Amino acid sequence: MSIHRLALVAMAALLATTGLAEARPDSRAMTCEQIHALIQQRRAVVLTTGPNTYDRYVRQFGVECDWPEVPMSAYVPARDGHCPVFRCDEPAVNFPN
Repeated sequence: MSIHRLALVAMAALLATTGLAEARPDSRAMTCEQIHALIQQRRAVVLTTGPNTYDRYVRQFGVECDWPEVPMSAYVPARDGHCPVFRCDEPAVNFPN
């Protein structure tokens, strides 16, 4: 494989990776109202929440979580402050002593 072709392949891979990262919505660039509207519209969405962090957020009432997980309260950074959202997590269980 020639050096030019190898460079082309490497550049294409880099562009594809960059394109995927940019495709994920960044909560920090959105208002809380926009975040809520996006989650309601898509039912579940993966949001970038920091330089190296992301998570999946869901509607409060829906079937987007796999059992035994349920929608649990969380916060994401938004352009206008911290935004309350829900993400799937296992509920804490308190057993009697």
